[in-house]
Amino acid sequence: MKVLVTGGAGYIGSTVVSALADAGAVPVVLDSLVQGRAEFSAGHPLYVGDIADAALLDRIFAEHPDLSTLMHFAARIDVEESTRLPSLYYRENLCKATALLEEVLRRGVRRVIFSSTAAVYRGGDGSRGLTEDAPTEPLSPYARSKLMFETVLGDLCAEFGASAVALRYFNPVGADPALRSGAYKPDPSHILGKLTGLVAAGGGEFVINGNDYPTRDGTPVRDYIHVWDLAQAHLSALDYVNGAGPGYTVINVGSGSGVTVREFVDAFRAVTELPLSVRVGGRRPGDTAGAYADTGRAARLLGWRPERSLEEGIRDALAWEERLRAGQDGTVREERPA
Repeated sequence: MKVLVTGGAGYIGSTVVSALADAGAVPVVLDSLVQGRAEFSAGHPLYVGDIADAALLDRIFAEHPDLSTLMHFAARIDVEESTRLPSLYYRENLCKATALLEEVLRRGVRRVIFSSTAAVYRGGDGSRGLTEDAPTEPLSPYARSKLMFETVLGDLCAEFGASAVALRYFNPVGADPALRSGAYKPDPSHILGKLTGLVAAGGGEFVINGNDYPTRDGTPVRDYIHVWDLAQAHLSALDYVNGAGPGYTVINVGSGSGVTVREFVDAFRAVTELPLSVRVGGRRPGDTAGAYADTGRAARLLGWRPERSLEEGIRDALAWEERLRAGQDGTVREERPA
């Protein structure tokens, strides 16, 4: 089976490409490399260009006429940037994605898996898992562009008789356990990015933003899913759309359990034994008590459940960071594992 993977040279896309190859499928990668890394696609067909380039899609389908499925990851994903440049996000994540989808469906592909986000939901109180029927209230152009494209996906599936799944991700952590790829862009706003930076410094202070939320320890609740579990969810979704009739389904993909910020820091300390001091600061504007995924639909429809722990995600992320540091300039120098 051949799968067109847009954004397949990015963090999540490349992890899914590796999982597809491990499972015997043939991923064909389309990536602009504006953010992705070419070495993540080593050993797989890679086409560099824009997802809305009809001539490039003509070439891809001419060279791979047996493509059966689209997995669409390519997107702008920086929330803060989206508030400054909403036009960029609506152009890339909505307009170009719609052009891609229509071109692919017109070429006979009838199975689609879309990389969406839990950022489309209204913020919860951290007390229960969010189902796919929870109210949506995207707070950024990034999240709005994702929810808008979900609507487009549903409508075009009805028009072309296609089967599609939108996977709403919670917070991916970790790396491919075989270290073929991982996170490669510094993210100081993400808790793991902040803590990993302290590893490089040999320790330091971590600030928890707010401890007066209505949660079990007063700090916000989040859902952290190992990126390899996320990749396996895509394989399960691929099996699902292969057997399903025309239609469109939204499915949450998360760990299914909430982790508070303090619990995350404690887990990081346990894995690294890093000397960390923890200080409580004020709330950040826009923060909420948080939420985590109800993964019941994924279990029922996909037969998928997460298997890897938060501690495994932290260890794999640290192993990947160590590999990047060994490359000095951030280039992966080692040969890809077999």
